[in-house]
Amino acid sequence: MFTYVNVFATYTPTEEEEEGRCRMMAPESSDGVTSCACKGIRRCLKCEKLKGEGQLEANEPKIVHHLLYDPETGLAIQKDAKAMSFPFPGVFLQENFISEEEEKNLISTMDQDLWNESQSGRRKQDFGPKVNFKKRKVRVGGFSGLPALSQKLVLRMQQEPCLGGFQPVEQCNLDYHPQRGSAIDPHLDDSWLWGERLVTINMLSNTTLTMSLDQGLPELGLSEEVHVAVHLPRRSLVVLYGEARHRWKHAIHRDHVHERRVCSTYRELSAEFLPGGPQAELGTRLLNISLSFQGTPI
Repeated sequence: MFTYVNVFATYTPTEEEEEGRCRMMAPESSDGVTSCACKGIRRCLKCEKLKGEGQLEANEPKIVHHLLYDPETGLAIQKDAKAMSFPFPGVFLQENFISEEEEKNLISTMDQDLWNESQSGRRKQDFGPKVNFKKRKVRVGGFSGLPALSQKLVLRMQQEPCLGGFQPVEQCNLDYHPQRGSAIDPHLDDSWLWGERLVTINMLSNTTLTMSLDQGLPELGLSEEVHVAVHLPRRSLVVLYGEARHRWKHAIHRDHVHERRVCSTYRELSAEFLPGGPQAELGTRLLNISLSFQGTPI
């Protein structure tokens, strides 16, 4: 057993993807494929077919240490000859957070609203303020609050020990489909606006959340990239905080989306927008709107 030193690495958080919140999506075909919204290095099966695989950059082979997160022990475990394991802090997983009937109602309600095209083969619904992460500006825009069905879910979240006082100011619904090649690249969520805890409900299918450190863990003798797989059962709740929030990138890889998957991610405000912070007044206004639970997607 290795002892893991719980020290935060200095990093510059990546910017949140700036995607149009009000773009109307073209109707989805029967095979689940729509037009593409990928930009830059982002890609999905649609744009790969259009561009041709030969025009896409090939990934260089690299050494990656693969481990599996055990929610019962909180350890990341490498199942090979070395049998390495170490404490993996900052992940809380609650299975069966919602019932089958709740899941059915949530998906039915979401599908009555428009899904906007997003990058990497995803579709998206936003309930949150209008944000320019590059200029660090926030405004209410068309934000009218979180959706009504989220009220009882948020109350249930707040009963979890690690979510005491959790007050989400944004909800993002994402729709993944294997026929679109849906995925989300490794990234760190913004920490200027969004606070300590990232909360996600996983629906319709099981998947795997991949946590990664590009620089490895030299203190454990792992100089190459490290991946820790966190299995997310259908209808489960996962919370990222601490090192899993600020040090480890998280991703959903294409080969871990086997059938339609929908998730709802909830974010709270950072200290800058809470009482005592320089933008506390704006934060209070945003929370009052959010927690009215009268929202429609924007």
